[in-house]
Amino acid sequence: MQAKGLHMYRPCVDSDRSRYARRQVALACVGCFVVAGAAYAAEVAGVDVPMRSLDLGQILPILILMLGPIKIIGPLFKATSGADATQFRQIVVWATIFSALGLLIAGFLGESILSSYGIPLPILVLSGGIILFLVALRNVLDQFEAHEPPKGEAKAPPAAAMKVALMPLAFPAIVTPYGIAALIVLLAFSDGQEGRLTIGAAVVAIMVLNLIVMLAARRLATVLAFVLPILGAVLGVVQVALGLQIINNALQMLGVL
Repeated sequence: MQAKGLHMYRPCVDSDRSRYARRQVALACVGCFVVAGAAYAAEVAGVDVPMRSLDLGQILPILILMLGPIKIIGPLFKATSGADATQFRQIVVWATIFSALGLLIAGFLGESILSSYGIPLPILVLSGGIILFLVALRNVLDQFEAHEPPKGEAKAPPAAAMKVALMPLAFPAIVTPYGIAALIVLLAFSDGQEGRLTIGAAVVAIMVLNLIVMLAARRLATVLAFVLPILGAVLGVVQVALGLQIINNALQMLGVL
């Protein structure tokens, strides 16, 4: 009996060790990147970094990846599990409004911080890349974790529509930290007022796309249940690669590579 008990306990210990090892690797990555950024921040602060404008074909894929509808369907179903059709529409509309306002405020604050505190653009790019890489890596690793099946408990009615729409749906499901970082970086790279208007139009278009997809989510639930896991896996790998690419670009701007 004792040997059998130890045999049953060993997988749990191995699982705990694997989780601990992954956390240590992630922390090591953060430490390396932060040290590299801090070491070169003082030198780059006084350097005029060459700016290059991005066209709409480059801006849209980045923003769709960061702020688009693929990643919000799961949180949407969870947040509105007990809502009727009217409550569901109210939550979706308010979440879209809160998301658009949050991105507008984040864009203005980001540019203000860059100009007021003298934060070098490469440091901002590096920070956004680190955030995106770690979040994407966590999401990819979570797909291999064993999840307990949901218990058959009665679903409580949702809270007020505006409260659910604000959190957790608008923040952080739609407006993610790495999405805000991407928006600020794109605005910093934009070429004058025309570039900012282009980015603003792209954000508005993505918010409208999010609204349409969320309103149709319940009707397409069966299709989405099959498609979303596949898209989520592909999207996770793309986000990891994009995060590494952003970090690589930032390190090149810093003169590390």
